[in-house]
Amino acid sequence: MTLNIEVLETSFQLVEGSNQDFSTAFYANLLGDYPEVKPLFANTRMDEQGNHLFDSLKFVVGNLRNSELLEKTLKGLGTRYVKYGVLPQHYPLVGNSLLKTLAELAGDAWTPDVKQAWVDAYTVITTVMLDGANYPADILKLTEEKA
Repeated sequence: MTLNIEVLETSFQLVEGSNQDFSTAFYANLLGDYPEVKPLFANTRMDEQGNHLFDSLKFVVGNLRNSELLEKTLKGLGTRYVKYGVLPQHYPLVGNSLLKTLAELAGDAWTPDVKQAWVDAYTVITTVMLDGANYPADILKLTEEKA
């Protein structure tokens, strides 16, 4: 999949100076739309978590042209998220909340092309992170049984 890097970089500039607004809106969307993920954040300082999220997003957008570093970093995040209890079915929830938040903050600049660029980017991000996650078979088996 080829990413529309220019659109991703340009559209991110619309929210880049809005760390707090983005983080607040993202977690309001995620936890409001998907209350089942609240236990994942039970022992989390949400202000710090919001900063980590935004820094990660800035890192991704800033390194779209450095695929080697980006892939290595995203695989590492995927591995780490397993330890936090994040499961494969959580990734689409985060993606939906990310798109919703970006759309809210971008306003009229959120066009179908911009949305598609972010859908494509999140698809690649998820694929790489899940590749790095290397979930134990028993976790995946439980996930499959729930589905």
